[in-house]
Formats: sequence, structure tokens, C-alpha cells
Amino acid sequence: MDSTSPNHGADVPKAPRRHIPVALSTASVYPLSVHDGFAVAADLGYDGVEVLVTHNGDSQDSSALNRLAERYEQPILAIHAPTLLLTQQVWGSAWNKVQRSAQMAVDVGAEVVVVHPPFRWQNGYAETFAQGVRDIADAFGVRIAVENMYPWRVRGREALAYLPHWDPVRMDYQDVTWDFSHAATADASSLDAVRALGSRLRHVHLTDGISPSTKDQHLVPGRGTQECVEVLQHIAHNGFDGAVVAEVSTRKAKGAGQREEWLAETLEFARVHLGQTAP
Repeated sequence: MDSTSPNHGADVPKAPRRHIPVALSTASVYPLSVHDGFAVAADLGYDGVEVLVTHNGDSQDSSALNRLAERYEQPILAIHAPTLLLTQQVWGSAWNKVQRSAQMAVDVGAEVVVVHPPFRWQNGYAETFAQGVRDIADAFGVRIAVENMYPWRVRGREALAYLPHWDPVRMDYQDVTWDFSHAATADASSLDAVRALGSRLRHVHLTDGISPSTKDQHLVPGRGTQECVEVLQHIAHNGFDGAVVAEVSTRKAKGAGQREEWLAETLEFARVHLGQTAP
């Protein structure tokens, strides 16, 4: 550059960093209702909600969810398909669960559908899973982000629980959800995984866990051994264009007051380490 240029020696302005939304999963208020999830998210100042589809009627009803989103001014950022063990009876077959979740995402304006990998006994589903979720994502115009899980351990030995594998890093998925608690149960490094995923990281479940463990703990972030701070700081600066979703177990909370304290602490943790508020 010519030394006579008015910009000579000046810092080149950086593009503004994207505000990463921090949402609340309705799983964080379980066993309370999806309605309570929206109310808590609004009370605490979250940026939106992820809806876990369960046996709760409202969680399966797009019209009811849209009414809740409007009432509490909480956009629905993601739909978590009923692919958990406790929701095996919801919406029938495995592919029907994924398709109906994708349709619900379209109906409520969510961009992401979170799914778990197939259980080992779902052989036919597992054989075409990677291509199947890609086809459904394309058909509905949504992102289907496959979540990391963990090996099951029986009497100290690992048991094959998920097919093709519990670790999405090694799989051919276009979009991935990363969950810190599941990583702790798997004794995996979240920072290494997130770096390896790169642009395939679509969605983050913010929680924590203590390794080694045979339990999926879903602790308040910062109370476990996962690299939650480092991952949030990493994604804040590397062009991540998804959402961070608090998915903390509050079943042992002593009443509504402690539940909201834990979820407020989780929100503050996310905001601080994403660089959205001062520490």
C-alpha cells in the first residue's frame, strides 16, 4: 500500500462477530411441561427454545408450539426428534419420527432437527441412516444434526448400543449436534471433537459431566470436567453459525427457585464465554 494512503498504518476493521443465540431446551425443565420451558426461557432472558418432542401433547402440536412462542416471545430454534429410549412410543417408526420432526420444524420456523443415532436393534434403520437423514433434510429444507452419544458399559465392559457408531465425528453426517454430557460419559474431549468437526458442527447442547462415569449427568456447565469454556470461546471466533442450547438436568432441584438459579447460571456461563457479556 502507498504510504500516502489515508489507511496506511491503520488497523483494518474486522467484520462484526455473529451473536450466537443461547436457547433453552424444554428437556431442562423435565418432568414439567413444554409450556413451563417457554415460561422459564422468557423469565431468564434466553434467546429461544429447543423443543424436545415427548409424550406431552403440546410438544407434538405445531399450532400449540407457535402459540407458546408468540405468547412468550421465544422463537423455536430447534426440534429434538423423539429418538430417545423414553420416547420410543412417540410417532411410531424411526423414519416417521424424523420426517414428522422435520415437518414440525418447518411449521414452527426452526432451522434444525436434532436426532440420535439408531439403537443397535434398529438394524434396517441404521443401514440407510446417514443417507436417509440427508434426503429428509433436503426434502424439507432443514438441517438434521446427529447428536454424539456414548458407549454403554455393562460390568466394566463396553456394549454396542448405537449404529453405525455413537461418535458422529467419524461418520459421514453433514450436520452434527455436540453434547458435553454425552462426551463426558464417553470420556471424550469436546474441544478435540469440535475442532475436528469444523463446519459440520451445527448445534451445541451446553451442559457438563464428570469423567469417567457410566451416567449421563447433564450438569450445570462448569461443574464437570468437560472443556466447556474452551469450546465456547473457540466457536465464538471460528464462524459457527448455529445455536448453543442449555440442556441441563434440573430434576434434583429443590423447587422452582433452584431450577431457575441453575438455568440462569447456565445462561450466564454461555454469555460470558461466548464473549457476549463481561466476566
